[in-house]
Amino acid sequence: MNPGLVGTVGIVLMLALFMTRMPVAYVMTLVGFLGFSTMISFQGGLKLLSRSLYESFSAYGLTTIPLFILMGQLAYNSGIGSRMYDTAYKFLGSTRGGLAMATVTACTAFGAVCGSSPATAATLATVGLPEMRRYRYADELATGSVAAGGGLGMIMPPSVVLIVYGVLTEQSIGALFVAGILPAILVTILFVFCIYITCRVAPDQGPRGESFTWGTRIRSLSGMGDTLVVFLLVMGGLFFGIFTPTEAAAVGAFGVLMVSGLRRRLTWQGFVKSLFETLRTSCMVMFLIAGAVVFGKFLAVTRIPFNIAQWVGGFDLPPYLILAAIVLVYFVGGCIMDALALVMLTIPIFYPVILNLGYDPIWFGVIIVLITQIGVITPPVGINVYVVYGVAQSVIGKVSLESIFKGTLPFLLAILVSIVIMTLFPQIILYLPNLMY
Repeated sequence: MNPGLVGTVGIVLMLALFMTRMPVAYVMTLVGFLGFSTMISFQGGLKLLSRSLYESFSAYGLTTIPLFILMGQLAYNSGIGSRMYDTAYKFLGSTRGGLAMATVTACTAFGAVCGSSPATAATLATVGLPEMRRYRYADELATGSVAAGGGLGMIMPPSVVLIVYGVLTEQSIGALFVAGILPAILVTILFVFCIYITCRVAPDQGPRGESFTWGTRIRSLSGMGDTLVVFLLVMGGLFFGIFTPTEAAAVGAFGVLMVSGLRRRLTWQGFVKSLFETLRTSCMVMFLIAGAVVFGKFLAVTRIPFNIAQWVGGFDLPPYLILAAIVLVYFVGGCIMDALALVMLTIPIFYPVILNLGYDPIWFGVIIVLITQIGVITPPVGINVYVVYGVAQSVIGKVSLESIFKGTLPFLLAILVSIVIMTLFPQIILYLPNLMY
């Protein structure tokens, strides 16, 4: 049987199963198993299935995932996000749109100890939406800034998407983490600028908040101290080669646990909930990775990724046009698929193309995270939008999904601008990794 035809049928079947809302991990595993069995043998498919599941769940390199997820869950359930928001509000709240600026700034800070986009959005929605409603912010700006700001948790290390990308491409997770710092700061600045422009054009979107003295602002920084210590400990250890990524994740989780315990902010119920959510999320990610491995092996025997790489590489087009086409695929795919699933599904196809075009794999990994960040705030998936929508119902009352999606539009433009800037100036991403090595 023609390998290309089998691969094409497999991809079409996979897309059809996605439409049934069957879990992505199960779809990739099932299609990969059936396709590999068709191409090789049924016994070969069974061996691939068992080996992929065992290796995914026993791989030492993947221990970073549950440890960083645990760190984020402990931070979430101990109220670290609330203290960071309070500090950001005291510095930025008195300017027009300042509460929204404080929200996206706090999202960046919380992302430094979380790494989960939905968790970041949920935390800041809980503490930020009531305040913005109290100061009569429009629903579009209030909810849009929280949903878009939550996506910063995908870029700011530790990022689960960057971990998975590093595992799939055998790139240094430490280098990827360090590479994400400056882009996260740049996107945050662009988000703040978007809020400023929005409030200049439509002042009713974000009225001025309360003004604080500089003394109060300086004292509020004490609420950021524990977060800063944990972040510097984790990233400093990685940067100077003191920790491996797994050791850094363990140190970070232990650091957040100690800080939460000393401040008496983490209850027993919160601790148990953190463990449960860590187990649930980690298993989901591990199954996704295992499914992607099985499907990737199937694609490999059909030679579709290699044929696509040769086909694209054979175009007499400038590399940036080919890169633009890949970016467009990720943009569209991010609108209909979870970011993590999209990365694992497409990396086997596009990674060889990127290498053939001469682009740096570390740079490409950060660019992918930026592009997939768009998917968390665009329909129909838009997971951050649905998280904010759900939280909003309980903390401020009814808010329409249309308002939230409308509020994210300026931030979509900001992300696209950041991608253009970092494509023109790749050293924004590569400077710190090159310095590290």
